[in-house]
Parts: sequence; structure tokens; C-alpha cells
Amino acid sequence: MSATVPATGWFARGLQRLVCIAPGEGRALFWSFLYFFCLLCGYYVLRPLRDEMGIIGGVEKLQWVFTGTFLAMLAAVPLFGTVSARFPRRRFLPWVYYFFIANILIFFLWFRVGVEPEIAARAFFIWTSVFNLFVVSVFWSLMADLYSNAQARRLFGFIAAGGSAGAILGPTVTALLAVPLGPTNLLLVASALLGGAVFCIHRLIKLAQAESPPATHNVADAAHKTPPDADRPMGGGMFSGIRLVLGSPYLLGVCLFIWLYTTLSTFVYFEQAHIVRDTFGDSAQRTTVFAYIDLAVNTGTILLQVFVAGRLMTGVGLPTTLALVPAAVAAGFVGLGLAPIFPVLVAFQVLRRAGNYGVTRPAREVLFTVVGRETKYKAKNFIDTVVYRGGDAIGGWIFAGLKQLGIGLSGIAYIAVPIALAWLATAWLLGKKHETLRTEQRA
Repeated sequence: MSATVPATGWFARGLQRLVCIAPGEGRALFWSFLYFFCLLCGYYVLRPLRDEMGIIGGVEKLQWVFTGTFLAMLAAVPLFGTVSARFPRRRFLPWVYYFFIANILIFFLWFRVGVEPEIAARAFFIWTSVFNLFVVSVFWSLMADLYSNAQARRLFGFIAAGGSAGAILGPTVTALLAVPLGPTNLLLVASALLGGAVFCIHRLIKLAQAESPPATHNVADAAHKTPPDADRPMGGGMFSGIRLVLGSPYLLGVCLFIWLYTTLSTFVYFEQAHIVRDTFGDSAQRTTVFAYIDLAVNTGTILLQVFVAGRLMTGVGLPTTLALVPAAVAAGFVGLGLAPIFPVLVAFQVLRRAGNYGVTRPAREVLFTVVGRETKYKAKNFIDTVVYRGGDAIGGWIFAGLKQLGIGLSGIAYIAVPIALAWLATAWLLGKKHETLRTEQRA
């Protein structure tokens, strides 16, 4: 964002005590923070309900639901590519959210009517999984487009903290109201929060359009500088994102990083579903448990994002920052293998998810600050959705196959350890490649 935007007011002064912000970054940072707050608050109102719907739809059939999510992504990504090619971001970004708001209202009516509850549960699980990745991917695409590489290293941790603040409020609302009000009525709260996210998008785009000319220090490099007509449609076709990924070893490395992460996450999720099902018998109680796990995760996440992420990236560098959580996950699977019980599961989930959201995710988004605009939206969307959910689907079938072979939860946890070590190596190498590209662009 341009340094010509004044950084005055109580919010900007308060920010300077928490994060290293330059003059002119205050207002953009405020709207970015609030945007992610509304977005993840709305999602985390829905997430405990999604996890409960996964159990209602059948724990033994989760791999089919994950496969359905992957197929839904395959259908949605070309549509997104077509829309983003033909319309400027000021038009297509808000309409992505309007579309999902309409979907939430449809599910609200479906749940109230009560027709085919198991089908409704599986459909909602698939929809929520698609919704989450799409709206968050769109958010980070806009952030990578608006902020330079240097700004991203300083500010992305704090911007991500906005999402974590919303992610703390979301499960708190669900935990307190799921039993007295019923989960279905919380869908209306989620739709209102998405409306708030749309308002923030309009404010950010208005700030970006006010920059004349764009500040050159806010660009990763001259080759990828945002031009004055940046809000024109990007052009290209519906499969441009796929072609960009296949033609770039760097982006293929990001794909491998995401695939290993999601495979491991699916292993943990399936273990969680089995352990929670066997520990708690009541549906509302399980929804509340999931909400409290989310609350613990997001409390830890926001502390990491505000006080740790930015300092790590600027201090020890991106390769080390990206490798920290994979190392912790490898150790966590060893612990879960030794004792596959609910307390160990909760400790592992809180450590893994807080570390991912608080450190790995902001660092991962910095990887996209050294690529062009079309890559930031189209290729990134393909990676964040199809590759992500492809890892989920494959991981789900691997888990189901291992269970069919008679391997228990402890044995599956041990099998995940070498996969986590491969993720660690990929993270380190990818971080080194990013540093090389950044140095080349600054030369």
C-alpha cells in the first residue's frame, strides 16, 4: 500500500507498539486486520458444526466426503479462473463472498426443514471445506497483491492475527450458544460476518485505487510492480492457474509443501474423529468440545502471530521459520503413537494448528510475494484449493486403507512420522529457493 496514506489516529499509534509499521500503512493494515477478523469469525462459527456433521454423516465414510470435497474443488477452480479473467478484482472479489452468503442461507433453510439429514450433513461438510479454502485463498491473494515482500515479512503475522481474533470469538459464540439455541441458528450469524468482510474489501480496494502513482517501494520487484491499471481484468483462460503451476518448479515445490501438510492434517483429523466419537456420546457435547479445541488453538495462534511470526521471519529467515512446525509435527505424531488418547490428541492438535496458523501460514503467504499478479490469484487459488483438498482426499483414503489392514491409531501415527520429516525437508528447501528468487529480483 502507498506510503501517502496518513498513519494517524489511535489505531495506528497503538499498532506501532506491537508491530513495525511504516508511515502510511495504518489504514490499510486496519482494514486488512478487520477483513480477516470477520472472515474467520464467520468460518469458526461454522467449523464446530462442520466437524459434528462429519460424525453424523458417518466416521467410516469420511474418506468419501473428503473425495467429494476434492471433486467439488475441481469443478469450482475453472469457474473462478473464468470469473477472475473477465472481471476486475473490485467486482469479482465481493461477488465470491455474496455467493457463499447465499449458500449459507440455503443450508439454514435445509436444516430447518430437516429433509434427508445425513445427506444434508455430508453436503454441509463438503461445502464448508470448499468455502473455507476459497474465501481464505482470495483473502491472501489480495494481501499478496497489495503488500510488498518487505511489508509482508513485517505485517502478515499481524494481519493473520486479525483472523485469529475472529477465530477466538467464533468458537466462543458456538460453544456458548450451540446447546441453548441449536447449531442451525448460528448460520445467520456467520452470513452477517461475511457481509462485514465484503465491506472491508471495498475499503481496501478504494485505498489501493487512491494510490497515484503506486509507490515503488511497495512492490516485490520492478518486474512484478503493480501497474496503474492493475484493476483491469487479468485475462487468460479458466485453466491458466494450472498452466502457471506446471510451468514453475517453484510453484510445484509449493504444491508438494501443501500436499504433505494436508496429508498429515487429514491423518490427525481422522484420528480426532475416532477418538472424540469414542470419548463423547452426545452430539451437542461433541460440538461444544470441538468449539473449545478451536478456542484453545486460536488463543495460542494470535499470540504467535502478534509476537512471534514477524520476528521469526525477519530474524532467523524464511527457511527456518517454515521448518519449525514440521519438526514439531513429527514429534507430535511420535507422542500420539505412544498414547492415542483424548488428552494427548488435544495437546497435539493445539500445538500443530496454532503453530501452522500462527507461524507457518503467514510464512507460506510470503512465498507468493515474489510472483506476478496472475500467479497470485489464479495459480495460488489452484494450489490453495485443488492441491489442498487433493491432499485431504488422498490422505483420507490412505488412512482408511491402513485401518482396513488392521493398523490401529497408534500404528498410523508412527507411519506419519517419516511423512512429517519429508515435509520438514521440503519446507527448508522451498524457503531457500524463495530467498534466491528474492535476491535475484532485488539485484
